[in-house]
Amino acid sequence: MPSGALFDLGWIPRRRRPATARSVLAGEAAAEAARKSSQEAPPVEETPAEPEFPVVGDTAAAAFFDLDNTVMQGAALFHFGRGLYKRHFFHKRDLARFAWQQIYFRLAGSENPEHMADVRNSALSIVQGHRVAELMSIGEEIYDEYMAERVWPGTRALAQAHLDAGQKVWLVTAAPVETATIIARRLGLTGALGTVAESVGGVYTGKLVGEPLHGPAKAEAVRALAAAEGLDLSHCAAYSDSANDIPMLSLVGHPYAINPDSRLRKHAREQGWRLRDYRTGRKAAKIGIPAAAGVGALAGGAAAAVALQRRRR
Repeated sequence: MPSGALFDLGWIPRRRRPATARSVLAGEAAAEAARKSSQEAPPVEETPAEPEFPVVGDTAAAAFFDLDNTVMQGAALFHFGRGLYKRHFFHKRDLARFAWQQIYFRLAGSENPEHMADVRNSALSIVQGHRVAELMSIGEEIYDEYMAERVWPGTRALAQAHLDAGQKVWLVTAAPVETATIIARRLGLTGALGTVAESVGGVYTGKLVGEPLHGPAKAEAVRALAAAEGLDLSHCAAYSDSANDIPMLSLVGHPYAINPDSRLRKHAREQGWRLRDYRTGRKAAKIGIPAAAGVGALAGGAAAAVALQRRRR
């Protein structure tokens, strides 16, 4: 393996693989990158103590959180793109095209192969030829500029409850693993599973390892990480807003729908999964919380959200 970047995976053969194999490769690469970054034990921002939130599982379990619209309002990749545009990485027409691709993807809720390829190629063309270290440094600045104030207090309280119970907490996202790792560090989480872009000698080649960490690839990443960490998935919890993450949610014993889209909300109700909605009181009331969650859980979540908002003022 060439030396250089933290996620330098240019040694992996580039032969064409069927979709399932690419999902497995993407998942395994994400799991390897996540474990490697979490072992560095970087400093994190202090997270204020919040009211105890009920956590299902034990210290041998872990929690997996989707990022976009679950932990953070909006798409992390779009916010990252805004930051790169501000730093003249690309032109206004590219920003408009990039924004439209993200909007289309969120609204369509499906993996059209041609559209997915277009999104992937646009993102990769932006970073091709740049050093990984450069993008990591810029990513820290972009987090402060566009992302920090978009974290859902209620979801952060859930993640903190798992940490307080001695469990590891991982982000699982289609965003670049470097961006995801920065967000995880800032929130005091264990680490992140994200899309791995190939780099050789610490420089992005403009290619991916496998495919974007989306849908089935997320499930493969969680499965690979659980195997490497010795986790029992039936004891683990997972959180997401999107029906695209049903494969990941179905892997664990304790799935949660957070700010769910209509398809996930319907599926969650059919399966008896727990739901949380932190967008507005009206939406939360319409979706409701299953009786199994308990009145204390709802009150605890509200208290945690209010406490976090007060601390930010």
